Amino acid sequence: MLGILLVDKPIGITSHDVVNDIRRRFGTKRVGHAGTLDPLATGLLVVAVGPATRFLQYLPLEPKVYVAEIVFGHSTPTYDAEGELSEARPVPDDLRGAIDSGLVKFRGLIQQLPPMYSAVKVGGKPLYKYAREGKEQVREPRTVHIDQFEILRIEGNTAQARISCSGGTYIRSLANDLGEAIGTGAYLKGLIRTEVGRFQLSEATPLDHANPSLLISLREALPPMPLLQLDAIETANIREGRPIGRTEPPEGNLAALLDPNGNVFSVARIIGNLIQPECVIPSEVPYGAA
Repeated sequence: MLGILLVDKPIGITSHDVVNDIRRRFGTKRVGHAGTLDPLATGLLVVAVGPATRFLQYLPLEPKVYVAEIVFGHSTPTYDAEGELSEARPVPDDLRGAIDSGLVKFRGLIQQLPPMYSAVKVGGKPLYKYAREGKEQVREPRTVHIDQFEILRIEGNTAQARISCSGGTYIRSLANDLGEAIGTGAYLKGLIRTEVGRFQLSEATPLDHANPSLLISLREALPPMPLLQLDAIETANIREGRPIGRTEPPEGNLAALLDPNGNVFSVARIIGNLIQPECVIPSEVPYGAA
């Protein structure tokens, strides 16, 4: 059994909880996910089952798109609704105008500090453990790319925003930092992930409906990576880790390789006219629904 599953993660559980649930439902330990969602967040979680976990790194997983609910006038230490509210700060009458001015700093390539309440490790210890001990740690900024940060609507002190960004972006940090930039403070009240690369939330299944029949094959999940059909001899060579030659190799740096049955069994790097395997599924693995 192998393939990709698109899950609509419910609120209140971790991404790892989703993985554990899928392990139980599918009867396999080999389950992984691409891109953590906080318990407060809901929406699209891309999950790999069986040997497909090896191929998560090759899936088209960016940009990630979110709909965020941001409350202005307070901040929290966790940057979201799970933290204790700070004292109220004044919010301007023209909140949209203030937000529009502040958003200039939050588009394109930006430097972002991970929240203290996060799993990022410093000295081998997650930041959230330091935070719970009341210890502030020096954090290294990360470069992330914000393709889009637009306000959809504002009701009172709460704004709904659509954000398209690179992987590794902390949306709650964006909310907090925007609030500080306009002097009101802000925190993330709700978050829905609607897109991961070319995968859409509308294609996802609720966690309690997940079953093996919903697995997406690697052949379907890996494009726009090119697919290259191999014959039996070429397939055997690739399985043994040997490169093969092609007079007209696919364009790009990587290609998904198909065995004689049309199943993806490898991703290979294109080096001139050589096809060099990087990741290979063992021949004894049954494909089943995938």
